[in-house]
Amino acid sequence: MTEKTSPDLRPAPRDPAEEAMATPTGPLEMERRMHALGDAATWEDVDAQAHRAWDAPYGPPETWAVDAEDREIPGPHGPVPVRVCTPRAPADGPRPCLVWLHGGGFVHGDLDMPEGDHVARGVAGRADAVVVSVDYRLCDGFDGSPAREFPGGPEHVTAPIPLDDVCAAATWTRSSADTLGIDPARVAIGGASAGGNLAAAASLRLTDEGTLPAASLLMYLVAHPVRPEPDAEEAQALAATPPMVRFPLETMQAMSSNYLGRPFQEATPYDFPGLADPGQLAALPRTYIETDEYDDLRVSGRRYAEQLREAGVDVEYVVRRGVCHGHLNRVGLAEARDSMDRMGDLVRGL
Repeated sequence: MTEKTSPDLRPAPRDPAEEAMATPTGPLEMERRMHALGDAATWEDVDAQAHRAWDAPYGPPETWAVDAEDREIPGPHGPVPVRVCTPRAPADGPRPCLVWLHGGGFVHGDLDMPEGDHVARGVAGRADAVVVSVDYRLCDGFDGSPAREFPGGPEHVTAPIPLDDVCAAATWTRSSADTLGIDPARVAIGGASAGGNLAAAASLRLTDEGTLPAASLLMYLVAHPVRPEPDAEEAQALAATPPMVRFPLETMQAMSSNYLGRPFQEATPYDFPGLADPGQLAALPRTYIETDEYDDLRVSGRRYAEQLREAGVDVEYVVRRGVCHGHLNRVGLAEARDSMDRMGDLVRGL
């Protein structure tokens, strides 16, 4: 179930009949599995059967008549790997396009993870659109473990290098419109989690450079270096979330510090878009923000939606009920299909 918000970003009143149809009769499947984890402090303390159930797929993967081509495009720090997903059916004209960014805390993730590949194919198929999934450079782990190797340099990655890769991919996508069969005026940018941060930051930078994206699709993004305070409903949901799937403040601060590679006070809106002032935000395109009910990052997503609306941006803010952070990585999950349906509608309508 989703909840769209009224202008103050709180759930709008519903007709009682609509409420009855929209409210599930019992726990949603991901929520049910989450509750089975209990309140154990670590994964080692979780019941083995509950742990296996948590990791199990929710259904078969989707199949779409989409061709995927892996390429390397030029970037300021070396080649940037991308995967171009194109519907096989003949097009009536230039297609819309989504530049898509996986998540992974700025240290993990690739083009093959469900959030990267399954989502790219799913949106391409739903929207009859081209999706360019970007494998931006990753930072070393919080513990100093080396990042996955990328073609070219640099050896040590911090902000703004991943953003440089993303902006290079967006620029290449527009400039390759004829080859890709897309309309350069209908290129949106989107991402999930850390990828949502990069999509929002790229929207800011590209807009400042005079190349406004057609729209931004931001899925459970992190928009602030330090998490804003939750409201009462958010706090209640987070209190019901098992510790293993939460992002406590110390984890969030470690991720932000690791990505920045410099003190928080030196962070810019291109690092964390929630730091932008209303004047900078006001120029942004239509933005869709979706957060997960049982996710600490929902507070940052909600606050960023409020900031955009206060700046006069056309914003749609949705809480995806019954799911934890990263639900687009859960193959076969009904709520992940719902999210991709909405993303497909938005891209198709560009």
